[in-house]
Amino acid sequence: MKDAEFNPNKWDLIIDSPGRINIIGEHTDYNNGFVLPTAIDKKIKFKFKKNGSINTCSIYSKNFDTSMSFELNKVAKSEKQWENYILGVIYEIQQITDKLRGFDCVLDSDIPVGSGISSSAALECGLAYGLNELFDLKLSKQTIAELSQRAEHNYVGTKCGIMDQFASVMSKKDHIILLDCQSLDYEFVPLNIKPFKILLLNTNVSHNLASGEYNIRRSQCEHGVEIIKQKYPEINSLRNVSLPVLQEFESHMPEVNYKRCLYVVQEKERVLNAVKALRKDLLHKVGAYMYETHDGLQNQYEVSCPELDFLVDFSKKYDEVIGARMMGGGFGGCTINLIHGDAIDSFVADASKAYHDKFNIKLTAFEAMPSQGTSIAN
Repeated sequence: MKDAEFNPNKWDLIIDSPGRINIIGEHTDYNNGFVLPTAIDKKIKFKFKKNGSINTCSIYSKNFDTSMSFELNKVAKSEKQWENYILGVIYEIQQITDKLRGFDCVLDSDIPVGSGISSSAALECGLAYGLNELFDLKLSKQTIAELSQRAEHNYVGTKCGIMDQFASVMSKKDHIILLDCQSLDYEFVPLNIKPFKILLLNTNVSHNLASGEYNIRRSQCEHGVEIIKQKYPEINSLRNVSLPVLQEFESHMPEVNYKRCLYVVQEKERVLNAVKALRKDLLHKVGAYMYETHDGLQNQYEVSCPELDFLVDFSKKYDEVIGARMMGGGFGGCTINLIHGDAIDSFVADASKAYHDKFNIKLTAFEAMPSQGTSIAN
């Protein structure tokens, strides 16, 4: 199935599902901490139609010029990883309702894959949101985010937190979300950063979180919690661990686990401090917290890479850049930069040349505008 000859009038429904950025709060979501994400104006467009069958479904990706078909009564994991994002969502919906029927869907994305702005969550949430509308499943937005997270856990194998899916579905234009990943309480915080803008620099070095490092970090944190729990049985995650309590255990847990836990506990505080600074328009303070976060991700959590470190260090040479850090799971993807709008062109030109000279890799840059979450296309 291809999109080439399709008349738009033949589609029953068109959905826009965005990628996301996270101002600060990295690797805290699966530790039940706080995060500060928002959807952005890079998205996957889904075109849906019912095809009249009971079980037959067909999906075509324009970006990869590849298609998949499956039967709703025979959903099972695939050997092709991208298909598992789709199949996982179908499986999780089927645990809730039996109203799904055969459908056709075409995907078209302008989200750079592997850039750390969560094309995977956009794929999961856009599919779930569209099927919810198409078949009137009556699922809430939060349920859509949660089932999409379970799809990534159970079919893809990445034990991600809720942040990516929550931001993709729930975001509000010109705002960021202060999300409590333990209770899922949230509030929208206006993002007033003029004359500064958010600039993403894509290293074009890709990572695959399901390959293991992401899950290793999660288990290292959980092991640290198990050690703390022996003395403080009420503690179930790093969310409830203060810095003084953690410091009691520095000599009682492996050094690597302590470093991972220390980063998370400090990052938890940075998120809340960054929100206070944003509310007071203290943007330079927010930028300083971003640099602190990168240092923690590089040296304590150890999920950065030379390309990301180079770009963050390079940004420090420019007064117009007041904050930068790696963003996303790590080992590639983007840096997020808080930069004066007038300096973007010259900074991107300088960074692109320096990056190519160092790594012989082409840098790509794009601004990220806080946008509406997954929605029916206008």
